[in-house]
Amino acid sequence: MDFTPDAGTITMFSTTWCGYCKRLKKMLDASGIGYTEINIEDVPGTAELVESLNGGNQTVPTVLYPDGSAATNPSLNDVKAKLGV
Repeated sequence: MDFTPDAGTITMFSTTWCGYCKRLKKMLDASGIGYTEINIEDVPGTAELVESLNGGNQTVPTVLYPDGSAATNPSLNDVKAKLGV
């Protein structure tokens, strides 16, 4: 399954209990940056995908960018810079 987001948006892999995920979502919402949230505990195969992006760790939030690159727990400024907004 391809989770690559559309231009100008991100895909964020998260869990319901992750405080860092909640914080990033709040900042993205306030900044008007679109995202698709995927709970790695609910969507089969995504925990393994996150592990592969993070050296074997299920670290969230893990963000996937339109160019196919990923970042672990990025700041809002990092996301904005990567998206060019």
